[in-house]
Amino acid sequence: MRIIVQRSLNSSVSIHGKIVGEIEHGLVLLIGFSREDTIDDLLPLVQKVLNLRIFTDEQGKMNRSIKDTNGQILAISQFTLYADTSRGNRPSYIEAMEFEKANAYYQQFCSMLREHITVATGIFGEDMKVSIMNDGPVTIILESRR
Repeated sequence: MRIIVQRSLNSSVSIHGKIVGEIEHGLVLLIGFSREDTIDDLLPLVQKVLNLRIFTDEQGKMNRSIKDTNGQILAISQFTLYADTSRGNRPSYIEAMEFEKANAYYQQFCSMLREHITVATGIFGEDMKVSIMNDGPVTIILESRR
């Protein structure tokens, strides 16, 4: 499992010109699953996202989590995080998890986050337009296989 985490001032996701998910302050998560991921990979990354201290405190240090700031999460599925470009110029997605299983993992991951925080989403498998106002900019990569 691979997640690109971006600290955001405001972000949204649109499908066919209609906003289907948006947040004001918080994190945007671009989430991809590999063929080797298991359901056991979800909880450690949920905990990491919720406790990642990348928001500034009163002294201007990145020392606060999303929970500390009452932020929100915009979670977007993105199979292209497992693109393999080692051969040629056309990416291969053979390492990405198959559609139905990845959708189930994505829904479960978002549900686990929602137990603790407000989560907006796009629609799994749709062609989405994502608008991100990256704050900082702060971008962190999380992986289940490290």
